[in-house]
Amino acid sequence: MLTSTAAVARAGLDGIAVKPAECDVLDARDVPVDTVTVDYEGRDHLPSAEALEALARTADVRVTAPVRADGFDPLGDDSLLSALPETVGRVFVAGHPAYLTEAERERAVAPRLGAALQATPGAWVGTESVERVAMATGATQYDLLSRTTERELRAIRAAGFTGEIAVYAPTVLTDDEDAVLDAVGAYISRRRPVSRALPEGAPVDSTAKGRAREVLLAAADDYALVGTDREVAARTDALREAGATTVVGYPAQGLESLLE
Repeated sequence: MLTSTAAVARAGLDGIAVKPAECDVLDARDVPVDTVTVDYEGRDHLPSAEALEALARTADVRVTAPVRADGFDPLGDDSLLSALPETVGRVFVAGHPAYLTEAERERAVAPRLGAALQATPGAWVGTESVERVAMATGATQYDLLSRTTERELRAIRAAGFTGEIAVYAPTVLTDDEDAVLDAVGAYISRRRPVSRALPEGAPVDSTAKGRAREVLLAAADDYALVGTDREVAARTDALREAGATTVVGYPAQGLESLLE
């Protein structure tokens, strides 16, 4: 592993998220972080048990497991879930509809999260679309960064929640506006407040102009960690001060962007 002078350390990230459809998950071994989460992008992109075991020798590895999907359903077909190595943790989520069949999307989330956590008490729970259900489990919350995250973290802590809270955010370690939009413009544009504010049919990458560009760049600060190493470090520090225990960045410009 590289030294702590790597960009990922200077930016204050505790962990990274990797997308197996985009890279070899074993490349994450080069990034000096304690935690690696593996996003679910469909059964075809699930890494092999051997690759996950190898990665788990260098970091705390957690695989995203959509509890409504066949293969991960603790109340039905859990063949993929049970085949994961014991050295690899889980992040139980409702599951992105794009990766679920119509029948899978109809399955109830709450009883499946409960059953999954009963079998794996140390798992994290993704809060996207099921915030109240996730909070009720008492497990480590895995929350997507938004414009209200810091306020919500303080409110959760003030209400007495003492569990761990991990925050996930696409990360772009540059202040080059075009690079930021090319890396996270499409992701940001899908966030509901942003999609409503964007002019219809406007491009969402570096070719965006006028009102669309203004909306996207403002939203980049709300929904992603963008800027110089120092600027991102200030944001990760603020998240931890508000109550986050772990900040996980998805390297939207590739793993190599975290190693400079």
